[in-house]
Amino acid sequence: MSAETLAGPRVSSPADGHAGRRRRPWGQAASQLFLIVSCVLWILPIAFALYVAVRPYSDTRKYGYVSLPHHLTFSNFSDAWSQSDMGHFLWNSVLITVPSVIIVLTLASGVAFVLSRVDIKLNVALLILFTAGNLLPQQVIITPLYRIYLKIPLPHFLAGSGLMYNSVFGLIVINVAFQLGFCVFVLSNYMKSIPGEMYEAALVDGASLWTRYWRLTVPLCRPALAALATLLTTWIYNDFFWAITLMSSGDKRPVTSALANLQGQFVSNQNMIAAAAMIAAIPTLVVYVLLQKQFIAGLSLGSSKG
Repeated sequence: MSAETLAGPRVSSPADGHAGRRRRPWGQAASQLFLIVSCVLWILPIAFALYVAVRPYSDTRKYGYVSLPHHLTFSNFSDAWSQSDMGHFLWNSVLITVPSVIIVLTLASGVAFVLSRVDIKLNVALLILFTAGNLLPQQVIITPLYRIYLKIPLPHFLAGSGLMYNSVFGLIVINVAFQLGFCVFVLSNYMKSIPGEMYEAALVDGASLWTRYWRLTVPLCRPALAALATLLTTWIYNDFFWAITLMSSGDKRPVTSALANLQGQFVSNQNMIAAAAMIAAIPTLVVYVLLQKQFIAGLSLGSSKG
């Protein structure tokens, strides 16, 4: 036997424990400092926009935007709502966002079910195809897409212009096309985590393919669908690029692109523009608050199932 074996296990000294305790607080303090700095950097632009929105234009014109307030008012919010007709543009955003989210989740759940639970040879290739579509930058295809939208006719009950261009239907189609691949990728991975024994039992009971999809898979995917609905609502509602390039009529545009028109009309009144931006952000906050529990559950369950 060696001398270390005969001596028995080494007993840690108080100095070792003291050194370990001395090292841990530094790591905790550094992580907390990093989180605090990140939160401040994240909240600072929003807080500054809100600060500008509650100050009158005369106050900022005289003292500057980065100055102590001499008077606070909420009149910018009422002026932005009435003078820019924000109610109309918010409704335009609803007409674009709600159908787009419903169509994307419906198509993505069906495609993901086939790719994850139906044994066909092209499963992997189709999944790669849907995933690769998300890697294509939107700006790359805008010129050919713009020309295609000018050539595709639509019935007048879908588009008053008779074309895909300058129509709400055209914006819904392009949002569905660009968001579908990501949702298929997420839902297919989520459905693969569902135990296969459940589908085997359903087959023994004589369940059809539609029953296994609608009555078994979709209810189990509600957390993931809620999480995707929250993300899709935020992305589509906040879209600026497609509405600017594929729609020419200002009264048909969603609220995000309508803010650009507000800036052109009231170019010097940044206080009103900041108030309008705060109003435009309210719907996405409401959606997140309503789906917060499902959103967090979808993220956590998707990472823990296996």
